[in-house]
Amino acid sequence: MKIAIRGMGTALPAASIDQADAAFAADRLRRFDEGTAGDKRSQMLSILYRRSGVKKRYCILLGSTFGDPIGRQSFYEVTQDPEFRGPSTKERMTKYAMHAPELAEQACRASLEDAACKPGEITHLVTVSCSGFSAPGFDLDLYPRLGLNPSASRTHVGFMGCHGFLNGLRVARAYAASDPKAKVLVCALELCTLHHQYSDDPQQIVANSLFADGAASVVVESVVENDPSTTSSNGENCYGDFRASGSYRIADSEEMMTWKIGDHGFQMSLSAQVPETIQRELKPWVVNWLAGYGLKFEEIKHWAIHPGGPRILSATAESLGLPAGATDISTNVLAECGNMSSPTILFILDRMKKAGLRPPIVALAFGPGLVVEAALFA
Repeated sequence: MKIAIRGMGTALPAASIDQADAAFAADRLRRFDEGTAGDKRSQMLSILYRRSGVKKRYCILLGSTFGDPIGRQSFYEVTQDPEFRGPSTKERMTKYAMHAPELAEQACRASLEDAACKPGEITHLVTVSCSGFSAPGFDLDLYPRLGLNPSASRTHVGFMGCHGFLNGLRVARAYAASDPKAKVLVCALELCTLHHQYSDDPQQIVANSLFADGAASVVVESVVENDPSTTSSNGENCYGDFRASGSYRIADSEEMMTWKIGDHGFQMSLSAQVPETIQRELKPWVVNWLAGYGLKFEEIKHWAIHPGGPRILSATAESLGLPAGATDISTNVLAECGNMSSPTILFILDRMKKAGLRPPIVALAFGPGLVVEAALFA
């Protein structure tokens, strides 16, 4: 029995902001010092935003793609108070609950259409998110919105960071492997821009410069060869056999990447040690992991790498010894959409599919821990 991804779908908010405008807005929201100190802070912020690798990002808070960068939204206020930290976590979660269902629905509808799968055929729903909490949440909202069978089982993968979608795929693969009739709908939804931090901490400024909003979805099912009853979707298998998932916790790295709940949103820390740690640790583990499935490292044709940031992306490429251009799709997704946390890897896989790239493919993402998550399509 093989496990197949039958359909893919992605969704973005209607409005976007280019990085220069985002930097201007971030500066003005907290420009309470018009003297030399304020000028130095503005210069540092501008540099960090330019180095982010992001050219444009999508945000559910924006009413328009054009116009005054601050005036396009009403959630974040300009402050003259050095102690002001922006909206409370409660206010941010209220926005999350308000906007999450619609964007998740768009992504799910796209994947169901791509798979030629009717909503009522879905037997399992797996949702992924680390940027918000609500109960009942957007997972339950998807049942009436999509017309899912109320008996379809539901699993939520929460607060796992940028590699969350790969964790969701692991759950979906387990369901599909245990039941040849299972059709699993996976949806990752993140509204990262709800966690903009009013802070002078360079790590917080870097996070502000990278993260964006988006959603992505896939339909996963088992395939019994020569059995037409297991190909009731469009018959297209996006990536061959979804053969395996892998996970590697890097020792003594717990504080290198964190994602914690504060009084004013969720706060990320990203140590300067992360790229060098990835560069040192990644390839030996990947080689051993692939060997467990009878594959040599050199047999992998393409790599779908989550662009946590430009330095993480370049460190991954250097560790694996990838040729020039091997990470272009990841680089372009970061530039055009920003880091959307968990859905981002599916945006990359979707572009690889549309570009005609085929297995063997390995998808890689990194999250708090520091943990590497991987998926093998062969």
